[in-house]
Amino acid sequence: MKTLIGTYECKVDAKGRLMLPTSLKKQLGSLEDGFVLKRSVFQPCLELFPMAEWNKMMLKINKLNRFNKKNDDFIRRFTAGVKIIEIDATGRLLIPKDLVVFAQIDKDIVLNSAINIIEIWDKDKYENAIENAVGDFADLAEEVMGNFNDDEDGIS
Repeated sequence: MKTLIGTYECKVDAKGRLMLPTSLKKQLGSLEDGFVLKRSVFQPCLELFPMAEWNKMMLKINKLNRFNKKNDDFIRRFTAGVKIIEIDATGRLLIPKDLVVFAQIDKDIVLNSAINIIEIWDKDKYENAIENAVGDFADLAEEVMGNFNDDEDGIS
């Protein structure tokens, strides 16, 4: 899977349907394999996994010992509300009502590329999350990436 790039503002209709932007559809390639839509673990948004990416995630999760209560609880919470989603012939996808309610999606949304998945946010919630993270981002970037050095690309 290629890295997905871009942040897109879209609208959702009253039935919860949204039209994927053309440039995002091109990046996703084949839409026939379908997608998995789930609640985000850390944010009030949804995560759209291309099926190949979901299968990779499930390979990791399937290695957890289900006889460990914490693992069992994690699996239950991680997969709560998971839905298989297909894109119709016109490029629309339907967000199920329970996931619309979870993410508090109104009319205006943001599709945010997050490496190999797409986050689906209510526009106001997305802007608040970005705004609230501005002050902390420099510290976060230093903490997460400050000790990471990959000599192959010269980026450190």
